[in-house]
Amino acid sequence: MSDSARSALADVFREEAGRLTAALVRRLGDFDLAEELVQDALLAALEHWPREGVPERPGAWLMTTASRLAVDRWRRQQKYQEKLALLAAEPAAGPDVDDRLRLIFTCCHPAINREAQLALTLRAVAGLTTPEIARAFVTSEATVAQRVVRAKRKIVDAQIPYRVPAPEDLAARLGEVLAVIYLIFNEGYLSTSDLASRPELTEEAEALADMLTTLLPTEPEAIGLLALIRFHRARAASRFDAKGALVLLPDQNRRLWDQEIIANARRLLDRALTLGRPGPYQVQGLIAASHAAAKSWEATDWPRIVGLYELLERFWPSPVVRLNRAIALEHIEGPAAALTDVNALAAELDGYHLYHATRAELLRKLGRAAEAYTADARARELTANPAELELLESRLIAGSPGAA
Repeated sequence: MSDSARSALADVFREEAGRLTAALVRRLGDFDLAEELVQDALLAALEHWPREGVPERPGAWLMTTASRLAVDRWRRQQKYQEKLALLAAEPAAGPDVDDRLRLIFTCCHPAINREAQLALTLRAVAGLTTPEIARAFVTSEATVAQRVVRAKRKIVDAQIPYRVPAPEDLAARLGEVLAVIYLIFNEGYLSTSDLASRPELTEEAEALADMLTTLLPTEPEAIGLLALIRFHRARAASRFDAKGALVLLPDQNRRLWDQEIIANARRLLDRALTLGRPGPYQVQGLIAASHAAAKSWEATDWPRIVGLYELLERFWPSPVVRLNRAIALEHIEGPAAALTDVNALAAELDGYHLYHATRAELLRKLGRAAEAYTADARARELTANPAELELLESRLIAGSPGAA
């Protein structure tokens, strides 16, 4: 099979795996079995599709194959009739709630530890691998694997139902549901894997956020998250050049930004803000809106953005938020002031590649080339994203001691 054919199959697999897992969990009520059936169905596809071609409805093909595999397994286990009834049964919930959204709410039950909630949902819904989740959380693969196992066990032991909770129970889970959708979007927007971006995940996150706003039309943070995703999606055409190289925000061609999507995001954000309950996703939406409103990089309203990052930190105390504030601060007070703030984050963000890449940029502007080179080298060690690696390699070549 050619490399392009393998890549096309991988794209289909990534797109369908999360949907298939969610549908099987709904039907079977068993995470482990659902994941095994998904893997077996994907292996079957890998055997048949290169010879026979990708079917017109790959998701339906995979579901049919997984169902047949499940029936074969239950026959062997002498539980055919009981389990076959489960497979055929449809959920009691209405058709307006997608399987994936039900699965997210199930994984985000308050009885499950927060870190385990997020790890299990990213694994089951988004189809992220254990290494990808570990990079997203800046933690070890073993830790992520343990969290996933504990979360699955808790769902079984506590008999947590597979459904969107009643209205009075939504508040206890909404924050985690929003966090999961946000993480899925981030992984798609700039992947931690060996892909530059994963458009199928950004589309998944947008669809889930859209469904959530339909389910909760007066929840401002859900609306704010959808607006935030759309502000970023509006810039998709400008983020990579014709060769796939990453184009950073200062260098993006703003004429390529989708103004219709930006206008839709603004309307969503206005709707969220009028509800009078501000939160971190609305604030991030305001930051994205400020960038979208600027006619050029030089025209960006940096004092407003710094102020918004300070507001965001009140809602969402995080060293990454402080890092982004420092990046914005440079455009007001200069690189020396920004570097002071960035250096203060060393202990918390030493394992985060963007911390080191940011620090390298500031050091370069201050004429400290050798230190910048070391920081870029550290950033390169910490990312697997090919577009980021290419950018860092170019900086390292330009800043090497032997460069002219």
